[in-house]
Amino acid sequence: MTRAPETTTPDGLTTDARTYLAAQDGLITRAQALSSGVTKETIRWRAGRHWRVVLPRTYLVGRESPSERQRLVAALLWAGPRAYLTGDAAARLHGMGLPAPPVLEMLTPWPGKSRHNGFASVRRTLLDDVAICTRGPIRYASPARSAVDAALRRRSSRERTAVLVEAVQRGLASVEELHEWTCRLRDRDGAQLVEALDHAATGAWSAPEAELVDLVLTSSVLPEPWTNPPLRDATGAALLTPDLWFDDVGMAVLVHSFQYHSQGEDWVTTVERDGDLTRLGVVVVGVTPTGLRRDGAGTLRRLEETYAVAARRPRPDLRATRRPTR
Repeated sequence: MTRAPETTTPDGLTTDARTYLAAQDGLITRAQALSSGVTKETIRWRAGRHWRVVLPRTYLVGRESPSERQRLVAALLWAGPRAYLTGDAAARLHGMGLPAPPVLEMLTPWPGKSRHNGFASVRRTLLDDVAICTRGPIRYASPARSAVDAALRRRSSRERTAVLVEAVQRGLASVEELHEWTCRLRDRDGAQLVEALDHAATGAWSAPEAELVDLVLTSSVLPEPWTNPPLRDATGAALLTPDLWFDDVGMAVLVHSFQYHSQGEDWVTTVERDGDLTRLGVVVVGVTPTGLRRDGAGTLRRLEETYAVAARRPRPDLRATRRPTR
């Protein structure tokens, strides 16, 4: 049976082409347009005049600038049907607070080819991700792989720590899942994430907290601290969760950082609630990331001296629950 010719509209688009556009946020590839009955002449005339050429052979039907989401769709259309986002772009889709990357990193299974064009980059991978996510036309890596790839692109250990700690804090990936993906990397790549993964395993909820734990563990005076333990008073009411807790003397350490505490509870509220612990007899020590990095020795000395003072008074009647770190 001969297929009836597609009905076109004045702009040269067919019904099938419009179906693609509706499903792909107003984007279409040259191959899709041709298979939908759009003529080569229409594509040549419209591209660059009425359509925006976002990537080679990938068009946004309209002249407006593509949105962030349309950039994601365009990159995936250009990269091919088996490609999926990873790194920062994928981590953002999972809910992590990373900035939008200038280049969208994608993976494609073998035998796909690695290539780069404009804001899109795709590389071939032999590592199978069985938990690829799909949201409409957007495909992206599992939370653990996304976080590991995003961390790997950071230049400093502090930045890599921040990424992996956030993935664990938000409940997107466990330390075990991050460790598995780290082990699957090439040795030289995996080695870059060992320190960051160790920090994530401490239970810290931010990079400064992880740095503070490292500092405390060098002390010959302080015991190993508990990280982010839930606290309850004598009536069972929940209290502010300290960043570090010394249970034997009832001493809390709070890292006051607007950057890391603007998520969840408002930073100002968090600082004001320090007083709740003090009223119940908890010795509270405030630390800032800037002070920690500028004078680590001074910060440690202050913690040790305060711990000695806290040990001289009765421990307050509070119950802390130690969180598992792995």
